[in-house]
Amino acid sequence: MRRVAITGAGTINALGHDVSTTTIAMREGRCGIGPLEIRDVERLQIRIGGQVRGWEPETHFNRQDIALFDRITQFTMFAARQAIAQSGLTFCDELSAQAGVVLGTAGGGVNTWDENYRAVYEEGKNRVHPFVVPKLMNSAAASHVSMEWNLRGPAFTVATACASSNHAMGLAFQMIRSGMARVMVTGGAEAMLCFGGIKAWEGLRVMSKDACRPFSANRNGMVQGEGAGIFVFEDWDHAVARGADILAEVAGFSMTSDAGDIVMPNQAGAERAISGALRDAGLAPEAVGYINAHGTGTAANDKTECAAVAHAFGAHADRLMISSTKAMHGHLIGGTGAVELLACLMALREGVIAPTIGYEEPDPECALDVVPNVARVAKVSAVLSNAFAFGGLNAVIALKRA
Repeated sequence: MRRVAITGAGTINALGHDVSTTTIAMREGRCGIGPLEIRDVERLQIRIGGQVRGWEPETHFNRQDIALFDRITQFTMFAARQAIAQSGLTFCDELSAQAGVVLGTAGGGVNTWDENYRAVYEEGKNRVHPFVVPKLMNSAAASHVSMEWNLRGPAFTVATACASSNHAMGLAFQMIRSGMARVMVTGGAEAMLCFGGIKAWEGLRVMSKDACRPFSANRNGMVQGEGAGIFVFEDWDHAVARGADILAEVAGFSMTSDAGDIVMPNQAGAERAISGALRDAGLAPEAVGYINAHGTGTAANDKTECAAVAHAFGAHADRLMISSTKAMHGHLIGGTGAVELLACLMALREGVIAPTIGYEEPDPECALDVVPNVARVAKVSAVLSNAFAFGGLNAVIALKRA
């Protein structure tokens, strides 16, 4: 089986408009969550989020593109430019046919839905723009990435709620490892911070009105974010042959289903995903130094994840560092695993472990080293990134230092 390298990374999220700004914020434990600046926010109960500030699409796209790009596609294209530029790849001839794109999102073009429902139902309009469907469809961003960079291999979108990005990146990894593709642009994005997006989530009663506090005994719910994380996954030998800067090795991937409840997580399903990723990567539990947790800040998720980690790693669980960066950038739902992978790259390349900020009170049901509030300097050679979604859809990725 082929080895898989990461040769490019790009992002835009509440912490920054590029990878460097984002990882500096993670090192500093900076919070990007704040008051929402959206239409009709006064009608919402939840008025905070990890919103991308200072975003001006006109600076980055022409009028024709903006007419076709929902906010999620704008974020994806912007992050993809960064990742592909860093990789140094140009897709033409044979490589073009061997390169593809697989992205994750849960909601797709939610802003477009919101705007057009408002136009029809509130403003009484009887017609909508002809591009509404190609703008809102979940696969729009993947299609635009394929067209912009001439990626003529596999191109599609994965939607598995909060695990979407990890599933997308895991599939990209498997495609390269199996020889189906030589290069895959992958990751995910989300842009649900609009009136309709927030109002729908309010109904679940899992949202915090003040802050995200993963693993803290006084946690009271999740906080949504928005943005994108995009990566270039590449056949290892191809990357080495062209002298690419390899950011990390994608070493293993596992996905499981709880086959249980539509919203309540299950320890056994999460544990099987963690153990499966270790097996797939050929890693002993003792080789892993850090886990970027799903860590949503909800009571059920955090304690279930900690129990799964403790059982999967046994005695080594007490020596693991595990943190959730959602308290900084918010929960990007389908895009969250992609932004969180940046914390994994930071741990491997810079030896800096992102903290779990907002941590105030120890919880005996989350009795692991959650790197509370302050980043830590520590050399690690292997890490995991967890994603456990509504519907019991679990996806765990293993990375190794290049």
